[in-house]
Amino acid sequence: MIQKSFLVFICILSSLSLITGQEFQYRQFTLADSLRGSLRVERTSTDISFYDLDITFNIEEKSIAGINHIHFDFDGSSKTIQIDLFENLEITRIESKGKTLAYERIHNAIFIDAHTFSTEESNTIAIHYGGKPIVARHAPWDGGFVWSEDKTGSPWIAVACEGFGASSWWPNKDHLYDEPDSMRMQFTVPKELYCVSNGNLLEAKPDGDKTSYIWQVNYPINNYNVSFNIAKYAHFSDRYISLDGDTLPLDYYVLPENLEKAKKHFEQVSGVLEAFEFYFDKYPFWNDGYALVETPYLGMEHQSAIAYGNKYKRGYLGGMIPPEMNWDYIIVHETGHEYFGNSISAQDHAEMWIHESFTTYMEALYVEYHLGYPQVERYLSFQRRHNNSEPIIGPLGVNYTEWNGSDMYYKGSWILHTLRHVINDDDVWFGLIKEFYNAYKFQNIESADFFNFAKSYSELDLDNFFTQYLYRADIPKLQYRVDRSAFRNTLYYRWEADVKNFSMPFELLVGDKKYRMQGNSTWQEAKIARGDIEVLVNKFLIDVEEIEEE
Repeated sequence: MIQKSFLVFICILSSLSLITGQEFQYRQFTLADSLRGSLRVERTSTDISFYDLDITFNIEEKSIAGINHIHFDFDGSSKTIQIDLFENLEITRIESKGKTLAYERIHNAIFIDAHTFSTEESNTIAIHYGGKPIVARHAPWDGGFVWSEDKTGSPWIAVACEGFGASSWWPNKDHLYDEPDSMRMQFTVPKELYCVSNGNLLEAKPDGDKTSYIWQVNYPINNYNVSFNIAKYAHFSDRYISLDGDTLPLDYYVLPENLEKAKKHFEQVSGVLEAFEFYFDKYPFWNDGYALVETPYLGMEHQSAIAYGNKYKRGYLGGMIPPEMNWDYIIVHETGHEYFGNSISAQDHAEMWIHESFTTYMEALYVEYHLGYPQVERYLSFQRRHNNSEPIIGPLGVNYTEWNGSDMYYKGSWILHTLRHVINDDDVWFGLIKEFYNAYKFQNIESADFFNFAKSYSELDLDNFFTQYLYRADIPKLQYRVDRSAFRNTLYYRWEADVKNFSMPFELLVGDKKYRMQGNSTWQEAKIARGDIEVLVNKFLIDVEEIEEE
């Protein structure tokens, strides 16, 4: 049973209904939120090294039965350890070395008696469980299973659980900060179906009217990236030759009626991999290969087995990118996530801009690589939509996922574009993002890791920039007025921002002459040529306000 002192602590924790931070005072958080999102000793005392997951599907009943063998190191600092599994799924037993372990469930958290665990060698527990997982209403925007059918009526089943939680369908330490070093997955399905998962297929084992598909991941993996895809798939392969001549296998799993269409459509994958290799490095999960798997929902960045459901269209189901840009948004975006999201991962969902802002900006880099910089500004103009209703970085420790809009995508992309032009040296900018990626790949990071790296690499003071753009809802506003004379104009300008002493450059066009100026929170003046004045917003995410002459 759980120790009394621990239960008292949990009661105190549950009374904390508000998380500090002025921008999020309207949000109330529950004990379940804290149990899911916080890093207490019941979690930090363990370091997960390997998951060995084995699930059998009962498609008629829409249920599963599974065992997860969890391998971990234990530092002895806690009397219990926390593993997570949604409470609608039943645990039949938890065992280690043939002995049944005592545990207690509080919401979706399982607290397991730790007194028998070793601090000298690795430990293994086996969690036996089963039930009917939650069904997604509108995947991938909400989490759960998708029990679908193809045109012939055959089962077509998948899962999407980012934010919602991998513990909605398998027991694990469901927090971003601790990924297993590798993972094995076995999925048992009716013999007429095929199951695709992450990494490499080790074996397909027929057994009567069922087949077990065993997959192995050889890299760290986010729990929400672990996936299965079940259908009567057709499979075909291709290869990508890297810039240094290495060969990456490309595998595609599609519904049979889409086979010929997919063979043509997926030819664009090599151009995506080439662009991202140029700006960052080779595809990160080289030994696990690259795969696209057709799914009954739009898409998801499942590591080395990307969920693809964009129906072989250009853009985002045909309506997101400029007409002349003839490429598939899902292929570009989700492949970008293999770098930011899967290779470099956030430690807390509140900092998911590390996944989404960087990946959305990678779309612009893909455009720049293939079409040149002028098309980047055109593409970014389609991304210039944000509501500024809340900061991009949310409250930590509560698994915060309830964002009001898409600012961490489009606004975040524009923040990176703005930072590029604050630095104003593309050699520095492209060196910064490439070296940052290579310094932190296969790691879980905090926002401060990028902030500190960017400041050091660029040799610029960027503290106020990051605070304003990522910890405040509003963007800075450039206020200006012009005193006009017969020969020259005098420009008065300042930044209006939430952050004290905010300072940032801006650019303006007067006639055919361009000016670059450094503004701050106090009024400054500069002599400029006569002519129509345009503050350039194609390089900076800012608001502009012209004040009438006094």
